[in-house]
Amino acid sequence: MPFLLLLGGARSGKSALAVRIAAGSGAAVTFIATGEAGDQEMAERIARHRAERPSAWATVEAPVAVLDAVAAAPAGDLLVVDCLTLWVSNLLLGGDRGGGIVAAAGDLAGALAERAGGAVVVSNEVGLGIVPANRLARDFRDTLGSVNAAFAARAERTALVVAGRVHELTASSDFLEGIAWLPDSNRR
Repeated sequence: MPFLLLLGGARSGKSALAVRIAAGSGAAVTFIATGEAGDQEMAERIARHRAERPSAWATVEAPVAVLDAVAAAPAGDLLVVDCLTLWVSNLLLGGDRGGGIVAAAGDLAGALAERAGGAVVVSNEVGLGIVPANRLARDFRDTLGSVNAAFAARAERTALVVAGRVHELTASSDFLEGIAWLPDSNRR
């Protein structure tokens, strides 16, 4: 069963939508959390997110080893992966580099696309602002953009969540098909 990808900015409603989708699925749910409590504020944020989820759901904390968590989850469970943003950050801060992270993302997206129970994946869209002033921030923005694109290429449906509103995103090939004046060779 293919997976859904929800992209958006901070506090856009993407995680709440992922929880709503999973809760309404009627399936057993495994929630894979990538956040780590590096300070008190983050610990409180994680606690709030846990409290918002149904107590019957299994929660797996996997700040780095998300593919292992996916492989270990029961085959029929619907997975919620929240979020790719923190996963990429954790990998970069751990010394991994962009190309390896994007390759790992391709493997993870492939594993999710092949799962019987399906998945909902959450990630931030961070490429809409200014060019960051330092290299690590630019590497993060660029790597996450490539990771999001790798996931969108494998997702059944991809949506941008803004202010609690959902806008479904169209694959570029589908978009190009609708342009009558574009030569066939340029539609792919």
